[in-house]
Amino acid sequence: MTANPHTPLPFMKMHGLGNDFVVVDARVRPFDLSENQITAIADRHKGVGFDQLAVIEIGADGADAHLVFYNADGSTSAACGNATRCIARHMMDASGAEALTLTTDRGTLLARDAGKGLTSVNMGQPQLAWDEVPLAHKMDTLELPTDGAPTATGMGNPHCTFFVDDVAAIDLESFGAAHEHHPLYPERTNVQIAQIIGTDQIRMRVWERGVGTTLASGSSSCATAVAAHRRGLTGRAVQIELDGGTIWIDWREDGVWMTGATEHVMSGSFSTAFLERAQ
Repeated sequence: MTANPHTPLPFMKMHGLGNDFVVVDARVRPFDLSENQITAIADRHKGVGFDQLAVIEIGADGADAHLVFYNADGSTSAACGNATRCIARHMMDASGAEALTLTTDRGTLLARDAGKGLTSVNMGQPQLAWDEVPLAHKMDTLELPTDGAPTATGMGNPHCTFFVDDVAAIDLESFGAAHEHHPLYPERTNVQIAQIIGTDQIRMRVWERGVGTTLASGSSSCATAVAAHRRGLTGRAVQIELDGGTIWIDWREDGVWMTGATEHVMSGSFSTAFLERAQ
């Protein structure tokens, strides 16, 4: 069953450092879009365009809300750090709260106002065992047995981080596409290329599974920070320079915290004709 094409569907457009999202509040109107409708909305020429579509659902067991994420190709993702920060900022601004508890398929995430317009989210502890990432078979996740010896990390979704001398020298389009579908990753993977540019400072570019090149990625930033510390390249708190801006990651005893800016760009609604065409 799909959403009623004769009922306008409200949405918000948000981004975290250029990592952009369409957000639908299912607490206001039930969400029931087909995969075709999701991919039509993702089309940057004929739809609105997004890296992920995020759905806000009613929270359970004391949570302020439950979040569900879809990639631009219609597939789902258990985690989306920047979308979580965007939604947390929106909800805190609306309620006046300084902290929230949000649930996702990744687990329960804590969000808080970090001051100066910044928002922090605890993405939980990284998954470092091969079967948690997951990988195709047992191996050391610190350096995978493939060209470039990347590090594998799970953050509710799989990640593959390559440390390179110059991120600008790599064609991310072809590099990311090739590694997203590497047979070591049965669920595909997000791909990061990272360059250490200073003490506890990283330059990173991102290829997201089911999306492609993005200007930023929260979970990819967390995975890269974890990988860099595991490999002895940085401390546990780092500043990461992405194509879309700066994010701060701090791997603490209670999880991986990420802090950065967000923006609510606009609110609108999809026309009934568009939803009907896209069914």
